[in-house]
Amino acid sequence: MSCSDGTVGRAARAGLAAATATRLTRVALEMATRSGDLRWTRTNHRGAPISLLEGPSVAVGLVVGALVGGPGRAGAAGAVAAAGAAAFGLVDDLSEDAGRTRKGLRGHLGALVHGELTTGGLKVLGIGATALVAAAIATPVPPAAEGSRTRWLGDVVASGVLIAATANLVNLLDLRPGRALKAGMLVAVPALATSGSPAAAACLGAAAAAIGPDLGERDMLGDGGANALGALVGTAAVLGAPRPVRLGLLAAVVGLTFASERISFTKVIARTPVLREIDAWGRPG
Repeated sequence: MSCSDGTVGRAARAGLAAATATRLTRVALEMATRSGDLRWTRTNHRGAPISLLEGPSVAVGLVVGALVGGPGRAGAAGAVAAAGAAAFGLVDDLSEDAGRTRKGLRGHLGALVHGELTTGGLKVLGIGATALVAAAIATPVPPAAEGSRTRWLGDVVASGVLIAATANLVNLLDLRPGRALKAGMLVAVPALATSGSPAAAACLGAAAAAIGPDLGERDMLGDGGANALGALVGTAAVLGAPRPVRLGLLAAVVGLTFASERISFTKVIARTPVLREIDAWGRPG
């Protein structure tokens, strides 16, 4: 679905609002957080300390951008998806319990099957629930005709899984500086040509505002920021793509998620020249 002049204007406002809110929130959090607060400090792949404050900053930018881009139903869906993913991601970020020993979607779901609720498992359930709510908001209810409500429910479930799975997939890429932000931006670009462009523009604006410190290895998204970015990218697809495209995207995202349980994305990127160059772009030598 192509975007109208009004949608283009909303997309521009969404991108600018998301970038501004991300930067302002990052400054405010820096001022409000005590120096050396270990809750917001992690160790990166080089063993250097890095701040998690980028995550909530990007999440705020995404929510603000989604609401500014609107209108109504679309803005609310994007805000719910991003806020829900950020909230449950931050719970996982800030927890230091035994749930951290469980790795990957399979590990957390396995724990749930055995009656153990890890923070990762709570994140899976919470993001899944808020993604379904966002999908229900984003999907117009059809007139009451025979079978139409069943079709609507099927669309909502598929779209909700797409939003949640995209949130998880972007988070899986947050292992090297800038990687998750670049992935989110690249996937959001095609949605700029659809009616989901305001949500996509919010992703681009927030990511652009955060990518400098991320590439400089001063900040990282963490689960809160990466899940929120992926959730809004998924929502942009739900808002702008026709059903066959959404189902194709769902199959691709789920396939990559299952592949991640057995294959290291980092090793695949390192072996693929184009991906390796994109991944390394902007990082200090």
